[in-house]
Amino acid sequence: MNGVFDLGIKVVLALQGLGGWLTAPMQFFSFLGTEQFFLVLLPALYWCVSESVGLQVGVMLLLSTTVNDALKLALHGPRPYWYSPSVKQLATETSFGVPSGHAQISAGVWGVMAAGLKKGWAWLVAGIVVFLIGLSRMYLAVHFPHDVLVGWLVGGLLLWLVLRFWSPAAAWLNGLSLGRQVLAAFLASLVMILVELVPYLWLKLSGWQPPQAWAAYAGQAVTLSGAFTAAGVFFGLTSGLAGMRPLGGFSAAGSLWKRILRYLLGLVGVLVFYLGLDLLFGLIVPDGEAALPYLLRYVRYALVGAWLTFGAPWLFVRLGLAEKAG
Repeated sequence: MNGVFDLGIKVVLALQGLGGWLTAPMQFFSFLGTEQFFLVLLPALYWCVSESVGLQVGVMLLLSTTVNDALKLALHGPRPYWYSPSVKQLATETSFGVPSGHAQISAGVWGVMAAGLKKGWAWLVAGIVVFLIGLSRMYLAVHFPHDVLVGWLVGGLLLWLVLRFWSPAAAWLNGLSLGRQVLAAFLASLVMILVELVPYLWLKLSGWQPPQAWAAYAGQAVTLSGAFTAAGVFFGLTSGLAGMRPLGGFSAAGSLWKRILRYLLGLVGVLVFYLGLDLLFGLIVPDGEAALPYLLRYVRYALVGAWLTFGAPWLFVRLGLAEKAG
């Protein structure tokens, strides 16, 4: 693998050799693949544009995150700035490198949005954005070229699977009772944790040790925090949706001022659960690699997900800012 890494370092150096003027635009495109960006984008889509596309984006995001975290643990590859001091570190990451999460997740999420628009130009825009996100990760020296290529490949495969099986899966779930829908959502979230738990335990129990050159970085990368984050949001998102449907559902249609007001009001709730509970739970027990912090993380993110599909839509309907689903 050293030959692949050495070749990747040459590519990173060549990109960085184009000049420091690229740093700001590359950081911008990198931001388009971050958790913070999707935390802002997902509510906007679900509450203000299309609840069906927003839901698909949310599920795609969470499934891809889970698969990516599991593959990172299984492959446990370094990042360019871990491997070689010759590159300029322009960003910091604590997880393993391969596959690129930004490349993989953006391919799935932007692909779902393009599919929802059903326009040729949307696929062109999505392709350009996904390409630039991948390029930015190499320029910032946080990914090798093969990290990005594998990320695009896995992201494309997950996009095909979601688009192919979305309708039959939704039809099956809609045929279940509310209790069974919630149970299915919970069991699916446990499977998501298990997917990451297997490579995590293998790393822990196999006695694997990273090369000394990047051992200091790799020590932070063996974690299950991402698993409980994605699983929690998934359970909250899907069970909240199931709970809202007997109440008449929710429609993202409406006048512009109502959509804007929904978004601003809804974001207050997101911040309460995302930041407020983080502070509250931090007073109970410090965040770390242990059962109780993981459980509290799951609960916190489950409430974020439930707010997106149940709490906020219910409030919007009650306040007259949205109509029930037609």
